[in-house]
Amino acid sequence: MLADRFGRVATDLRVSLTDRCNLRCTYCMPAEGLAWLPREEQLTDDEVNRLVRIGVELLGITEVRFTGGEPLLRRGLVGIIQAAAALTPRPRLMVTTNGIGLERMAVPLREAGLDRINVSLDTLDAERFQALTRRDRLADVLVGLEAAASAGLTPVKINTVLMRGINEDEAPALLRFALRYGYQQRFIEQMPLDAQHQWDRHEMVTAEEILASLAPFGLQADPVSRGTAPAETWLVPGHLDAAGEPARVGVIGSVTRPFCGDCDRTRLTADGQVRNCLFATEESDLRKLMRGGASDDDLAEAWRVAMRGKRAGHGIDDPSFLQPARPMSAIGG
Repeated sequence: MLADRFGRVATDLRVSLTDRCNLRCTYCMPAEGLAWLPREEQLTDDEVNRLVRIGVELLGITEVRFTGGEPLLRRGLVGIIQAAAALTPRPRLMVTTNGIGLERMAVPLREAGLDRINVSLDTLDAERFQALTRRDRLADVLVGLEAAASAGLTPVKINTVLMRGINEDEAPALLRFALRYGYQQRFIEQMPLDAQHQWDRHEMVTAEEILASLAPFGLQADPVSRGTAPAETWLVPGHLDAAGEPARVGVIGSVTRPFCGDCDRTRLTADGQVRNCLFATEESDLRKLMRGGASDDDLAEAWRVAMRGKRAGHGIDDPSFLQPARPMSAIGG
């Protein structure tokens, strides 16, 4: 198992397949993009498959989420999904994407074994979308959402970061949109993971503010325990999701309502570094070990050691908190 000193066991693996992205979201990276990882430093498809297999077969991983950057830019994505789906025990497989290219990829991903998908969408307004992402691609994202639902990658979840003075007024509209199409809306507090290091807590829209804006929906406490999931969920009375179950909306209050005590995640970057926390300031290099001839057992033990060093919490409220050097696009969601 991947257990830490505080009794938490990591069973959820987040794998970044690339640091590249085809959007330039203002809260993530500068307009010109970033210095991408050299291709030789990135894990090959076979190396990704091997580490995922070790995680599942030797370390107890039960869920694998492929992220980026933008994971749909990874040419070998379908094959990587197929390899993970063939493992025993079979892990639950998910992808988090910005939705661009999903229209043509949804069916191949489903056929490869993908179970579910999350799509990042911060606005339904085309002009605002272009201002936020520096790309005129809202129509592509909306079509991608439809394709994912049609392919059976359900429940399709929409991830939205609300930002003060930018899109905080859209929470009700986004929820109504999700309810109309049977998606599950999730609002996420903005975290200090931008490349520019300009995050300001006072500019962040809090979970409490998000819930207040959704008061007209008459949200009810979800009787189903969240377990180790990052989102607190509420039922939306009078609405059903695509499966005919009570519709839910989620809020991930990573900053003001941290869930570190129940965290079950471990992370692998596109260049083969293990991160035991999204906000970790240290990494453990599995790529170097692997390319140096390490056995599966050697890699598994190095992974265990990395997880034992996990801190009790992310420490954002601690005066000594330091934002990770890598931005979210290079860490993976």
